[in-house]
Amino acid sequence: MQQHSDRTGAPAGCPAHANPQLYGPEFGSDPEGHYARLRSLGPSAPVDIAPEVQVELVTSYDASLHILQNPALFVRDSRRWNALNEGRVPADSPALPMMGYRPNALFSDGAAHARLRQAVTDSLATVDEVRLARLTQQSADYLISRFSSEPLGQAELMTAYTQPLPLLVFSDLFGCPPEIGDRVIVGISGIFEGAPGADEILGGALAELIALKRHQPGEDLTTRLMVHSARLSDEEVLHQLVTLLSGGTAPLAAAIGTSSALYLSDDWPSGLPVEEAVVKTLWNYAPIANYAAHYPTQDVELNGRILRANDPVLISFAAANTDPKLTAHREQLSAKAHLAFGAGPHACPAKDPALMLVATAVESLLNRLPDVELRVPFKDLAWVPTPWSRSLVALPVRFTPRAVPWAADTQPTTPGSVGPVQQSAVSAQVRPAARPAHHAAQPKGGLFSRFRAWMRGE
Repeated sequence: MQQHSDRTGAPAGCPAHANPQLYGPEFGSDPEGHYARLRSLGPSAPVDIAPEVQVELVTSYDASLHILQNPALFVRDSRRWNALNEGRVPADSPALPMMGYRPNALFSDGAAHARLRQAVTDSLATVDEVRLARLTQQSADYLISRFSSEPLGQAELMTAYTQPLPLLVFSDLFGCPPEIGDRVIVGISGIFEGAPGADEILGGALAELIALKRHQPGEDLTTRLMVHSARLSDEEVLHQLVTLLSGGTAPLAAAIGTSSALYLSDDWPSGLPVEEAVVKTLWNYAPIANYAAHYPTQDVELNGRILRANDPVLISFAAANTDPKLTAHREQLSAKAHLAFGAGPHACPAKDPALMLVATAVESLLNRLPDVELRVPFKDLAWVPTPWSRSLVALPVRFTPRAVPWAADTQPTTPGSVGPVQQSAVSAQVRPAARPAHHAAQPKGGLFSRFRAWMRGE
């Protein structure tokens, strides 16, 4: 991106005026302070999103909405990225997995985007919300059963609960057999953790899943994408699945963690429903903090700054939602006016199911562990030091240890099914059922294999 002069006349790229860094411990310890300093520079400002990777970050709500809703002038295809094409982005940059082009709806525009997005939205529309709620409850019950009888009555929920829960749900919705589901979870978890070879593990597992569904189609999201009238290639199906995993696991895990922490905090008003904690999380702690790279198709002026064609412009959903110009009259806005799910043609296509999943996960925790409480005040909880997400590093809690006499519905919908269910199943209540003791030998295999074995009562 070309250098711009600040209001003092000094070039923004000189050592005395280096770009703010949106990564590392300093940013992680005070993201709001960084956003406040950036706002003083105007609706957007240059930042380093990773070492040697500069982007323009939009912190204004109005400017963000303008860009998100203007696909003719701001496009998403990152193959336009000037610095990348000119060899100025390090090959091992952590920004590349997040911003590099993939043949999916997220990085497409125009007719290509419409085709891929329609396949995704139509496939997601086949997910029955009652089935999804039950699957979320079952996943929650299983994970809680793994730590609720610990003698000390303590757990770290980000690792033990909020992060694995969406992974179990999506592996089931994708129609994964246990062994493939295990590898899907290892692969996508490794990508977010920066583990070597994680891309290959995930890609191999999903390619095997797609090959399996060619011969054994099912009532699952993978099959729905494959048989859609858009006639996606196997590669396109794979990349849409990766997009669903990326957008539907880590952000939901962050939202579950923050919503739980807010609800359990000392200053949370008694009597407010869980949904209020979820809404506050989406407004004040947007799980996807800084993302949605756009590339101007021509040089654009934004409040006196020139955004150069094909230089990345990122939306700070976190800063836009807490824009002081917005918060002054936020109570007059709809509770859904936040930008946590994006806006415009690339807005999240599964907002309502996502909200339901997060609320169900928090409610399941509170129902199963009614005296659960934070071991650290909310204000002292640490946030991950990355630009992409607003997620807690850890969520330490305490509770009264208990046996696990409860379990998921004894007549669950067939695992992997996303079609309609019978009304008798819809109205069935979660009932106690026999399960192995917490100290019993665990089935072999990874997390998803053990979850499916638990579902079968093994």
